[in-house]
Amino acid sequence: MIAQSPDDFLQSTGQVFAVFDERIQDSGNISYGVLAGARRFFVKTAGMPGNSKAHLSHEQRVALIRNAVSFRQHVNHHSLPKLLNVIESLHGPMLVYEWGPGELLGVERSRRVDPAAPFQRFRALHFSDLLTGLDVVFDFHRVAAELGWVAVDFYDGAMIYGFATQALRLIDMDHYRDRSFTNEMRRMFRSTRFMAPEEFELGAIIDHVTTVFTMGRVMSVFLSDGTLEFTPFRGGRSLYEVMIRACQPDRKERFPSMKAFHEAWLAACG
Repeated sequence: MIAQSPDDFLQSTGQVFAVFDERIQDSGNISYGVLAGARRFFVKTAGMPGNSKAHLSHEQRVALIRNAVSFRQHVNHHSLPKLLNVIESLHGPMLVYEWGPGELLGVERSRRVDPAAPFQRFRALHFSDLLTGLDVVFDFHRVAAELGWVAVDFYDGAMIYGFATQALRLIDMDHYRDRSFTNEMRRMFRSTRFMAPEEFELGAIIDHVTTVFTMGRVMSVFLSDGTLEFTPFRGGRSLYEVMIRACQPDRKERFPSMKAFHEAWLAACG
C-alpha cells in the first residue's frame, strides 16, 4: 500500500510518456504508459474520486478494476497482456501490465471511414492475415467461455493490433462476468454495433449465447460493412452462414456455445 495517488507515484517512479484519460474515453478510468528503467509498462487505475463526468462512481470503477484482476487470475491466453503487479494506492489498485506495441482498432465514428485509421487498415489486411487476427478473438472467447466467463462490453476498442508484428492483443476485460447473469440495466454497456438483442432487454439472460452473437457481429464489422447482407461480405458462403447463424435475433437459432461457434468458424476457414 502506498499513501500516494497513482499519478504522483508514477511520476516519482519513472517517466510517464502517455496518459489515457477523459480525452480518450469516458469510463472515468485513467491509464498510463510508464517508462521505468529500460522497460515500458501499461498501468490502469480507476481514476480520480469525484469525477462527475464518469458513467460509474469511483467505488464502482474500483470494483471493476478488481474484477479485471480476478479475470486475469482465472483466464490465461496468449492475446492477453501479462499482469505483472497490483499496487494498492490512495485511489485504489493500480494494475501494472506489460507494454506491447500496437494500435487500438476502435476509433471515433468520424474516423471509421478513414483509410489511414487503424480500424480500416486492419480491415484491409490480406484476407488470410485478417482471418488469423479474428481467430485470436474467437479462440480467446472460447477459452474464456469454457472457464465460465461471459463477455461484457467487448467491441473493437478492446482490440490492439501490431501491424509490424502481426499480433492482436485484447484488453479491458473489466466487465466480464464469471457466470451467466440477468440484464439489470436495460441498455447495457457496449457499442451497439456488437450488441445482442438481450443486451437491450431488462431481465434478459446474458450468457455464452450472447457472446456468440457478439462474435458474429465482429465478423460483420471486419469482414463486411457492418450489415448482414451477402454482397459486401468478403468471405465465401460457408463463412457467411456462420455469421448469419451467430447473429440470429432468436437465441435458440444461434450456435449453442462458443465452442460450437469456433468449430464452425474453423471449418469454414478451411
